[in-house]
Amino acid sequence: MEKQLTRAEEDIMQQLWALGPSFLRPLVDSFGNNGPHQNTVATILKTLHHKGFVQIEAIGRNHLYKPTISKEQYGKQSANKLINNYFKGSIGEMVSFFAQDKRITVQELEELLNELKKQQP
Repeated sequence: MEKQLTRAEEDIMQQLWALGPSFLRPLVDSFGNNGPHQNTVATILKTLHHKGFVQIEAIGRNHLYKPTISKEQYGKQSANKLINNYFKGSIGEMVSFFAQDKRITVQELEELLNELKKQQP
């Protein structure tokens, strides 16, 4: 699945990933008082269904919404797209960019290096 989510769609998916399969009302309620209106959430869920991100199961008069892709799968897909589009496919270039921009510390770099060393055969 190579489709991308809009910001509003991603907000809905974040809630759906946190809740798991959900009906509309609990999903809307999960946003709190300042969240999107129920009709807006319903419309976005239909769009997510058409894009293939959400499965809809009719249960009586209600619909159960289920993510078809995990948060981890989508995160990996998005990260790969970012790396390919902005860093010539190089994770090293991306890390270098964040180091120069002071968004990653030496300690974080050392932790990444240690994690890579653990994964080597």
